[in-house]
Amino acid sequence: MDHQPKFFENLSGTGKAIGVLTSGGDAQGMNAAVRAVVRMGIYVKAKVYFVYEGYQGMVDGGDNIVEVSWESVSSILQVGGTVIGSARCKSFRTREGRLQAAYNLVQRGITNLCVIGGDGSLTGANLFREEWSGLLEELAQKGKIDEEAVKKYAYLNIVGMVGSIDNDFCGTDMTIGTDSALHRIIEVVDAIMTTAQSHQRTFVLEVMGRHCGYLALVSALACGADWVFIPEYPPEEGWEDSMCVKLSENRARKKRLNIIIVAEGAIDCHNKPITSEKVKDLVVQRLGFDTRVTILGHVQRGGTPSAFDRILASRMGVEAVLALLEGTPDTPACVVSLSGNQAVRLPLMECVQMTQEVQKAMDEGRFVEAVRLRGRSFENNLNTYKLLSQKKPDAELPKTNFNVAVLNVGAPAAGMNAAVRAAVRVGITEGHKMFAVIDGFEGFSRGKIKEISWGDVGGWTGQGGSILGTKRTLPAKYLEKIADQMRTNNINALMVIGGFEAYLGLLELSAAREKYDEFCVPMVMVPATVSNNVPGSDFSIGADTALNTITDTCDRIKQSASGTKRRVFIIETMGGYCGYLANMGALAAGADAAYIFEEQFDIRELQANVEHLTEKMKTSIQRGLVLRNENCNENYTTDFIYQLYSEEGKGVFDCRKNVLGHMQQGGAPSPFDRNFGTKISAKAMQWISKKLKETYRKGKVFANTDDSVCLLGMRRRNLVFQPVAELKNETDFVHRIPMEQWWLKLRPLMKILAKYKTSYDVSDSGQLEHVAMHSPKEAETGAI
Repeated sequence: MDHQPKFFENLSGTGKAIGVLTSGGDAQGMNAAVRAVVRMGIYVKAKVYFVYEGYQGMVDGGDNIVEVSWESVSSILQVGGTVIGSARCKSFRTREGRLQAAYNLVQRGITNLCVIGGDGSLTGANLFREEWSGLLEELAQKGKIDEEAVKKYAYLNIVGMVGSIDNDFCGTDMTIGTDSALHRIIEVVDAIMTTAQSHQRTFVLEVMGRHCGYLALVSALACGADWVFIPEYPPEEGWEDSMCVKLSENRARKKRLNIIIVAEGAIDCHNKPITSEKVKDLVVQRLGFDTRVTILGHVQRGGTPSAFDRILASRMGVEAVLALLEGTPDTPACVVSLSGNQAVRLPLMECVQMTQEVQKAMDEGRFVEAVRLRGRSFENNLNTYKLLSQKKPDAELPKTNFNVAVLNVGAPAAGMNAAVRAAVRVGITEGHKMFAVIDGFEGFSRGKIKEISWGDVGGWTGQGGSILGTKRTLPAKYLEKIADQMRTNNINALMVIGGFEAYLGLLELSAAREKYDEFCVPMVMVPATVSNNVPGSDFSIGADTALNTITDTCDRIKQSASGTKRRVFIIETMGGYCGYLANMGALAAGADAAYIFEEQFDIRELQANVEHLTEKMKTSIQRGLVLRNENCNENYTTDFIYQLYSEEGKGVFDCRKNVLGHMQQGGAPSPFDRNFGTKISAKAMQWISKKLKETYRKGKVFANTDDSVCLLGMRRRNLVFQPVAELKNETDFVHRIPMEQWWLKLRPLMKILAKYKTSYDVSDSGQLEHVAMHSPKEAETGAI
């Protein structure tokens, strides 16, 4: 991209006033968004006001609309719900109510509103904006404001952020709160699985989602549920029989538990509700299984926001302020949202109309259309779930006579097992024989390889670490033995799930093709490492789980520091030379600084950080948090920084250090990692099938071109296959990191939110896009 970077220094908020409110149902992460709006607003020298209790507070005025300072939003990042309150408001629906609200805003000079809520709240905001000039004129006629005010506050700018745990808003991949709600659901499912297994029970779980099945669908995908009911995709006629057949088959296969997930708005194809009680009664009557119902209810809205939601909301909040500053009388009300990992702005009413279209399609029984309108990410989830949940009878499976091996390479990462499960099941569905390699390339050379069946990988999605076993060993010293094993077991394709070693391993195997024909087969790599340092992919399996571990730990440490007052913690994170975990962990935990290898620093910078913390101790926020990537600098070690801070902070603050270590590799995988691992791995397996067909000649597979050794990665908004040979030019092999990393653009964000002066390149934002209608073809090629 050869554009001139555009920096927001040219955008000044001087003389502008921004009001921020949360409305409608609460969602985890709303506070992170409020915090980002307030701090970014103050940073650009605008005045920022809290509007308490949503639109009700705007109508009531008085103490409900107050100017806030930097410190007003301290310590709210890790709190669920919304600290400024949210209320359903009848009076705002009337013109009188909106007239009063306009009067209250004009009194304080507020003409910029940031609304965090669902589609109802955002539609209300848009109506308010359209009526604004009329409302001001009416106020002037009544003598409540003068003509001067009508001219000065002539137009109202609106920017929306979608806070809703249902993820029911079209145009955005993820709404604020969705990921956290999935965390709550998956925690419950994991807990229920242990008791269900002990008693051989069937559990029917009801999750939220009156009009949208996203939570039900993704949690079913993430825990490998036996059946799922969602409003967008009602089961076919006679579903009662098929479900019972499936449940009893699973029991016959020695599966000790069954999990059925029901969205609260689930319906059958005649638009009649399917309730969790109805499903339970059916299972008990037909099969006599011991069955229990668990309704999750408001648990899903509660708890602390996940790392993903905090980062999402912080990015959206900053973007919202930029959109308000750039707003003109002609700018339509927009929502800031996420597409892939890009922040985008979309016209608010286009999104709202499309969201209403989905409901209309469902009401009219056009369910295929409803799924398509939900967007390609939803469609992909549904297709992947259908692919993995039900095994076709052997007679219906194609027979390809191809053997495909799956192995884990590198350090363990949460989500690897979900990826193996998806690969095995998709491979079997495509008609291949699947083989599992134990202990990476080293195990491969020793012949630790066995056939693996559909049932063998049941229940794997929720398991952390690597069940197959994984080693960092590279194949170069075992080439001959691995070639022997490939020949003996007649392996026609390889799928490697792992980190940087997996990437190096594939480079070595493709280089060895000249000498060994056995390696002339399709090979694909799926990135899985907590460090997120694999070239060719913005995300890797396991990084989200590690980030949540870091964030949870930092929350606890911050609490300890707040109790003792005047204390600064230095925390060391993993990641090799890659600063992803330190940087994103700092953003999610609200840290004061993060030291990373990618951004060189010297003693002057350390000194500036100490002075910054000294100033901070004079305010009401008397604690500090500093993250350091393990390899950010060979001389400025964690001990060195700890000792420097201790010496320089004498009499002002004291210091403690904490090395997080291998806890970052462990734990149950987060919903994001389960889902990402499952979908990316299923896609990789479909690519293998395609390549096998293309390279099968005269009774054998022979693939020796560069494009037959690929890495499947997430790039901006799409999943793309890239030949590993082409990725060589993008790699810093000495430090094992990609030469360009997208998340470095978010570095200034962390600094701004920690009150540092910095410059922030906003070239990527600012253009209003339109809501794309995705064609069915695109659903196969792109988003996850």
